[in-house]
Amino acid sequence: MLGATAIAFMSVSAQAAEGMWTLDNLPRTQLKTQYQFEPSEAWIQKVMRSTVRVGRGCSGSFISAHGLVLTNHHCLRRCIQALSSNSRNLITDGFLARTMDKEMACPDLELDQLDQVTDVTDIVKAATAGKDASSFADAYSAIAGKVTENCMIDSREYSARCDVVTLYHGGRYYLHRYHLYQDVRLVWAPEFATALFGGDPDNFNFPRYNLDASVLRVYENGKPIDTADFFKIKEQGVSENDVTFVTGYPGTTQRELTNAQLIVMRDVRLIRQLILLSDLRGTLSQYGKSGSEAERIAFNDLMTTENQLKAFHGRLTALQSESLLNAHMARELRLQKYVNEHSELAFAKNAWQEIANAEQLYRSIGNEYYFIEQERGLQSTYFSFAKALVRAQAERSKPDAERLPEFTKAAMPNVEQNLLTTAPIYPALERVKLTWSLIKLREWLGADHPVVKKILGNESPEVLAARLIRTTRLGDLNVRRRLWNKPDLIRESNDPFIKLALAIEPDSRAIRQQFDNQIESVERRAGQAIAEARFAMSGTNTYPDATFSLRLSFGEVKGWLEGGKPISPFTDIAGAFQRHTGSQPYALPKSWLVAKSQLQMELPFNFVTTNDIIGGNSGSPIINRDAELVGLAFDGNIHSLGGAYGFDEAVNRTVALHPAALVEGLKKIYHAEELLKELNVK
Repeated sequence: MLGATAIAFMSVSAQAAEGMWTLDNLPRTQLKTQYQFEPSEAWIQKVMRSTVRVGRGCSGSFISAHGLVLTNHHCLRRCIQALSSNSRNLITDGFLARTMDKEMACPDLELDQLDQVTDVTDIVKAATAGKDASSFADAYSAIAGKVTENCMIDSREYSARCDVVTLYHGGRYYLHRYHLYQDVRLVWAPEFATALFGGDPDNFNFPRYNLDASVLRVYENGKPIDTADFFKIKEQGVSENDVTFVTGYPGTTQRELTNAQLIVMRDVRLIRQLILLSDLRGTLSQYGKSGSEAERIAFNDLMTTENQLKAFHGRLTALQSESLLNAHMARELRLQKYVNEHSELAFAKNAWQEIANAEQLYRSIGNEYYFIEQERGLQSTYFSFAKALVRAQAERSKPDAERLPEFTKAAMPNVEQNLLTTAPIYPALERVKLTWSLIKLREWLGADHPVVKKILGNESPEVLAARLIRTTRLGDLNVRRRLWNKPDLIRESNDPFIKLALAIEPDSRAIRQQFDNQIESVERRAGQAIAEARFAMSGTNTYPDATFSLRLSFGEVKGWLEGGKPISPFTDIAGAFQRHTGSQPYALPKSWLVAKSQLQMELPFNFVTTNDIIGGNSGSPIINRDAELVGLAFDGNIHSLGGAYGFDEAVNRTVALHPAALVEGLKKIYHAEELLKELNVK
């Protein structure tokens, strides 16, 4: 089924609802012609400031004047699990703070509210013009560091985060300034049994019956924030064929990549991911079966692994379609032909070959980069702490323009928050994950690889993992805080994880430098040339690939045909009880069964739209033309799994929670009267 979908969605002309658009370049003519809608500047500003980035992988939105934020339950699973214990499992039991003093702080969750967007394309291109690959990387890092440092200086009236965002793979550069919130507290979360009702079998499918929602509150200086920018919930939601807008932070798409990049994605990156995720799922599942506490603490890792496994399998299936790659190659050849016919575009002639050469190098060093620099061979919270301390100690002594991007002054609050988290660490689970990843490190790089030998020495992965975790003190927040505040102590530390991080840091940095200079910077520079050629041929009225930056997509409430059978765009509350079997994953929680006689069974529960979304849009608000919240995106259907590479409006669907079901649940199941009062719903 996915193969047929892949054939369709890479058509030459864009589908009507296709696109994750930046707010400064909305398809105004299409919106006016198709929906008689002309977004005003006030509407755009409200959308920008009412939408938030949740952590480093989800979206959300303000829904009250006092800092309430609505997002998905699965986006807060890490927070909810961190706030749980063996005697109080908020994952299974749910949570409701009936008063503000009962709201619980998420240990390491950050929310970003976009405040300002500045075009810095000319500044970046002037600084990188005429540079070869290695000097291009240095020049780009220097100018990006300078721009973000100046942004931080200009933003001292509040905690800020500043990022240089690359669009069109180097065609355009924008500076995004965010209001940064790090005091975020859990207000309400339903039981996992209703948030992911249907579990893995229903994941990426439809019909669905999920209350995949949770509510946070944002604090600043110890008090809930006040904001005029929020989406009012429209309990009536939407009807079939209504226009809908999804605003949020889609993660990454690869629709503008070259064929060479897509082939390596198919043959190397995705294959590696799927092999490792399948193996890890078995390891975590087996550990979880060793006892109820083991099952609880492994829960989030296992759910995340299973979701990624299904998503990456869908992407691989899409890329295995010859029609997809052929259509992509046809567009690539048309652009190359255009470049060859226009002498002023000579700068782009070699761009595709340069990227192909860089991808060939990735085939050689990709595993080293993945397992060593990206820490996939050392999967341990303790090692992540150690590496952050070691690397930050070196980077903090440099001028901002010379630092690695993740250690600039703009990024340092996030490093500090992750390092000084109060979230619990479970040594038994850490030992399982570290042992497994060390085995994979040796398996994929080879026992004779110098870094593998440096890490393992004469010990087996099992023995090394046990010793490191038994003797480390990095689980103690006070120890981490002392090392963070007194970085000169790091090189004198006897902690085994610190010593390990110091030992392999030269190797890790060397691999990072080779990747940055010979792959990433080559592809950024060549991608910039291809983007300029594409602009010359087709203009700039197109959307860029997703980059976890704020976007807006538009669509309609609409079902689709599956095997010739129409799929309704709505499910209702009654359907959830009809699907209930009493056994997981189709077991509604007790609270639902108790409230059954009080619920309006005909109310819509979940629905689908033609909006173009991708991972990262989880928790995105679905709004109408009046900027009212009419849905909460939480998934895509099975056809959308290839959406990283293209979009087919005929079958790709966003799956969302209807506000009527949300309000009905808060009112009659969870009795959240104070929350409903603040939301100002009837």
